Amino acid sequence: MSTNLSRVFVARLLGLDVFDPLGDRLGRLRDVVVLSRGTRGAPHVVGIVVEVPGKKRVFVPMTRITSMESTQIICTGLVNLRRFEQRGAETLVVAEMFDRRVTLADGSGDATIEDIAMDQHRSGDWFVSKLFVRRGHSLSPLSRLRRNETLIIDWGDARQGAKTERQAATQFVATHEDLKPADFAEALQEMSDKRRFEVASELQDERLADVLQEMTEGDQVEILSALDVNRAADVLEEMDPDDAADLLAELPSAQAEQLLQLMEPEGAEDVRRLLEYDEDTAGGLMTPVPVILPPEATVAEALAHVRREELSPALASSIFIARPPLETPTGRFLGVVHIQQLLRFPPPEPLGNLVDKNLEPVSDQAHISEVARALATYNLNSLPVVNDDGRLVGAVTVDDVLDHLLPDDWRAHDDDAPIRKLGGRIG
Repeated sequence: MSTNLSRVFVARLLGLDVFDPLGDRLGRLRDVVVLSRGTRGAPHVVGIVVEVPGKKRVFVPMTRITSMESTQIICTGLVNLRRFEQRGAETLVVAEMFDRRVTLADGSGDATIEDIAMDQHRSGDWFVSKLFVRRGHSLSPLSRLRRNETLIIDWGDARQGAKTERQAATQFVATHEDLKPADFAEALQEMSDKRRFEVASELQDERLADVLQEMTEGDQVEILSALDVNRAADVLEEMDPDDAADLLAELPSAQAEQLLQLMEPEGAEDVRRLLEYDEDTAGGLMTPVPVILPPEATVAEALAHVRREELSPALASSIFIARPPLETPTGRFLGVVHIQQLLRFPPPEPLGNLVDKNLEPVSDQAHISEVARALATYNLNSLPVVNDDGRLVGAVTVDDVLDHLLPDDWRAHDDDAPIRKLGGRIG
């Protein structure tokens, strides 16, 4: 006789808010942790992974869960806010079990796991009980007719392959499509190398490019090197030129040159120019594609440009005015128009009438200390960068400077690691 008191499907829990008994929000559920019992039975559900404020993921034991409803989860007691680290015998349901291929015990072929049910027994413990699967390929003519059929089976009615087998990532990507690139990158960093590559391979080029830009240099290199060389070049084209240049600088020169040859010439040219600069200079930090308009352009045109979704807030804060050509290196640089000025003048007003001529650009050879000092002194989000001929070659944003000053592995840690001084390190 069954002894379970309740049954919950994991996919329905994803993204639910987790609250403490007083009603204060702890965070959002991102995964479920199970412990394999080998041949002794279904895996034991030991806890959940919750994303708390600060985008850190922590572990909450199932013994602390008092309620699981369709709209929220309630836990009790103190929660350890140390970052979750997966142990060797543990398995993440969403990251490592969803999309895994299994062989049906009745001999009817293969299937793919799309959801997993867990039951709470009278003892209070939770165990994996059911698999929601979609039939795959089979040699049986009858089974081929039922391909893509979904069904719910007992845990014991499916045989799982070795963890070394390739696992699809369709379900994981679909259930995490709402994550910002930085949060998705953090989820990838918590995975095994094998699973990280599988998920990365499933992402569209533009999405993967956004996520890679939020990862540590080591992880960027590993993922890009694991891709087919043509796809790697496509992903680099989708990245911001400065981020692509930083990544290529970490690769062996022969590999970097091969990827540059495969990129579209226009994008490759921007990246090559950035690679010529020392990393501690304005040229090494800048993006070569800020918003650049001629002085004859109007306020209405400028507002249309800064509304572009792909534009970062820092780059959208300023419009750089130059004579044609408007691609970097531009014609003579004239100055900057700040976004607040756009909001104070009528749409037909020419930008040439609004130029802040008191803001001095920095040289592309200027040291990072000079750039940081100028940004701080004038409370700017971005700063124009010019070459020796007075032509605009790019813009440095405040986030570019912060990224350079923080420790190299700041994305992977949330400790109190020291930040760099402008000429070295603090500490």
